[in-house]
Amino acid sequence: MRNEFTAIVERDGDWYISYCPEIPGANGQGRTEEECRQSLAEAITLILEDRLQDALRSIPPEAKRDVVILK
Repeated sequence: MRNEFTAIVERDGDWYISYCPEIPGANGQGRTEEECRQSLAEAITLILEDRLQDALRSIPPEAKRDVVILK
């Protein structure tokens, strides 16, 4: 499955900073654009994993869990 998100990257002095408008709180930084994008990708991954674990804690044990695939 492929996930695509928007990366907004800006130069800030000697650093690049980035954020993802679809994932509030997902920010990245780096000395190069590539480092900045990698930092943002790691932040997105961590936030989505945390949100999933948080959501799964509130699901009743008898509920059915399935996967939805977007094409």
